[in-house]
Amino acid sequence: MTKTTINSGTASRSRKATNKAKTITLADLCKQMKMKPREARMLLRLAVSKKEEFPALAEAHVPRQPWQWVVGSDALEEARKALTTLVD
Repeated sequence: MTKTTINSGTASRSRKATNKAKTITLADLCKQMKMKPREARMLLRLAVSKKEEFPALAEAHVPRQPWQWVVGSDALEEARKALTTLVD
């Protein structure tokens, strides 16, 4: 007797959902820090230019792409640090 199983694909979909890392966008970060996105972008650009002070942020940044980070990453922590320390 042959045993047949039907794969509905729900198990593979749930695995894909858990493997996908959560990201935080600039808009989310600005809401948390109560800051305007325009000011945050200017400060982040300045921080990226200071590679020795913010190495993970400079490495993670891709020009002409939206500002977003994986939750818990070093780049996110450096972005938060840059937004708090570079404010006039």
